[in-house]
Amino acid sequence: MIFDGDAIKVADLGEGLVELRFERKAESVNKLDRLAFGELRSALEAVAKAPGLKGVLVTSARDVFIVGADIFEFVDVFRQEPEDVVAFVAGNAAIITALGDLPAPTVAAINGLALGGGFEVALAADYRVISSSAKVGLPEVTLGIFPGYGGTVRLPRLIGLADGAQWIISGDQQTATTALEQGAVDAVAAPEGLREAALSLLRHAIASPAEWRGRRARARQSVGLGEQNAADLLKSARASAAKALPHYPAAHDAVDLLEAAAALDRDAAIALEAQQFAKTAASQAAGSLVAIFVNEQALKKIGKQYAKTAAPVRQAAVIGAGVMGAGIAYQSALRGVPAILKDVSETAAEGGLAEARKLLAKGVEQGRLTQQKADAVLAAIAPQLGFEGFDKVDVAIEAIVENLAVKTKVFREIEGLTRPDAILASNTSSLRIADLADGLTRAQNFIGMHFFNPVPRMALVEVVRGPKTSESTVATIVGYASAMGKTPVVVGDCPGFVVNRVLTPYLIAFLQLVRDGVDFHAIDRVMESFGWPMGPAYLIDVIGLDISHHVVEIVSAGFADRMEVPSPSAIDLLKSDGRLGQKNGRGFYLYVRDPKGRPRKDSDPAVPALLAAGQPNGTASIGDAEIAERMMLPLIFEAARCFEEGVAASPGDVDMCLILGLGLPRYLGGALKYADYLGLKTIVERAAKWESLGAIYKPSGELAARAASGKGFYNT
Repeated sequence: MIFDGDAIKVADLGEGLVELRFERKAESVNKLDRLAFGELRSALEAVAKAPGLKGVLVTSARDVFIVGADIFEFVDVFRQEPEDVVAFVAGNAAIITALGDLPAPTVAAINGLALGGGFEVALAADYRVISSSAKVGLPEVTLGIFPGYGGTVRLPRLIGLADGAQWIISGDQQTATTALEQGAVDAVAAPEGLREAALSLLRHAIASPAEWRGRRARARQSVGLGEQNAADLLKSARASAAKALPHYPAAHDAVDLLEAAAALDRDAAIALEAQQFAKTAASQAAGSLVAIFVNEQALKKIGKQYAKTAAPVRQAAVIGAGVMGAGIAYQSALRGVPAILKDVSETAAEGGLAEARKLLAKGVEQGRLTQQKADAVLAAIAPQLGFEGFDKVDVAIEAIVENLAVKTKVFREIEGLTRPDAILASNTSSLRIADLADGLTRAQNFIGMHFFNPVPRMALVEVVRGPKTSESTVATIVGYASAMGKTPVVVGDCPGFVVNRVLTPYLIAFLQLVRDGVDFHAIDRVMESFGWPMGPAYLIDVIGLDISHHVVEIVSAGFADRMEVPSPSAIDLLKSDGRLGQKNGRGFYLYVRDPKGRPRKDSDPAVPALLAAGQPNGTASIGDAEIAERMMLPLIFEAARCFEEGVAASPGDVDMCLILGLGLPRYLGGALKYADYLGLKTIVERAAKWESLGAIYKPSGELAARAASGKGFYNT
């Protein structure tokens, strides 16, 4: 053994051939972290000194080649000074460059996945052979950055500037076929024949020194384009990248880099890459998207812990075949757990099945499902009026009208029909789990399982622990939600839990702005420009004015000391005119169906007159920055309280609830990550201007103390 490390091994294969093998000890995948880079440097030094060296085979002993850099290390790196970030990136890039400068030809055998830094390692080799089932790509843009280990330099020299730019700004994974067609790899081999194919190519390279040396010489040169030619080739990529501005600058910065580096040789271009990487890494989006990645991994880790004690769910029942109930039953059946779909109305039960049938047909049409799979999923949903089969269910989920008396009556009935170990769950969006469990004999088996609409698309499930809910119940529901393809977040019991609790003061801020005479069109425009998928008026229409009114009413009553709703509110005034939002075509906006049946939003000239009754001082015009500030501060303060009061276990849990369940712009990283970005002292000072508008603008004592101490939620 030439080199024997914890992440990399180098073996002598005989005949002057050496194998540099990525083999992470006690881990299922290879990644590039400080350990791997340190060992790679030492391994390459050993390889370069190997007597009689003729060729180097680069392989992986794991099911994937290299999944990429260790993103957890980026959290600390991105907090450093720009010159330190440059040194970090340039140092690692130099190690990868050393692979490409070995005194013998190199061939990378790519299996599984080669992503980010992993693909950059493969790009440094003289030749690449890829398994037919493998994928490669540079997904860094999804983290708010771009490749920093030579990827922006080497890929365009292989596949051309225009195609290279598209790979980099899309972040997409590419198939073996695409990689071969575009020139990113030299050959495709069946998985079982990958090693032999790579060795065969290496022997060919050894026998053709002029060929591999010519490749290496070209790789060290510039792309060979003048400034104008480079700009012309990058026009399409630049136009695509501009769509993400101003909140996500990484793709745009990458295109700028590619244009500036086109006339530079390899080493100068890699040096420029490191400089620009450091600037982009300092952006708000980069810090936020990396934080989201870390928070996602933390949730996955928690889910795995719960999975160790989770009981299997083999049969489910859903009570209520409306939009939510039908969506839950569909998602359960789709992921392998049959579901009874029970309703008091035969029309509703059959309607729920029809909705599932429509979703499945769309999946078949789009190629995501086979007809056989779709038929099996539909057969796993059993619409019915009675409680037949409830004695066999592992979990029964209630998704009926948001009325405490009706729900508690249903649960008491179901409890007597199910097994002693069966779990009863409520999809309530705002009612306390403690209140719903009142009168149950097995309250330890009762829990909240709050899905979001539309269920098939929305990733979040708030798993709401009641005061008597057992740990085994929590574990089983977390496991079930994960099996359904969802991201479960365990939260505490309070009105609205996390998402609707935080949403309520945000909506109250909107209603106050409208009361103060601000045009709701302007508010929607500002908040959509801020990055929200829809403004608050549009959001209320989509949720439904009736449901929005109910959520605000229930949650604000639970926190009456600070959540004061204007009366009459804009929602009250529109509801009194019979407006329910998208569901009846009239809300803040008018809705008509386009040829595909989707609702199209149009302005309604009648609405300003209706709202005037709730605007005692008439209309007003205020600046965009003031609108955004008045909307966001109450949301931040309530999110902070959710963490401070233990409703969510960590700032990351709060932020992931809001990212996944509320659609908070990802470039913010969440409400608490955004608060850290602004600085807690800054937001406390800004809030002081608005305290006369109500207690939603008053930070908690704990947040004020945190601000005074200079601490943040993530930077403690």
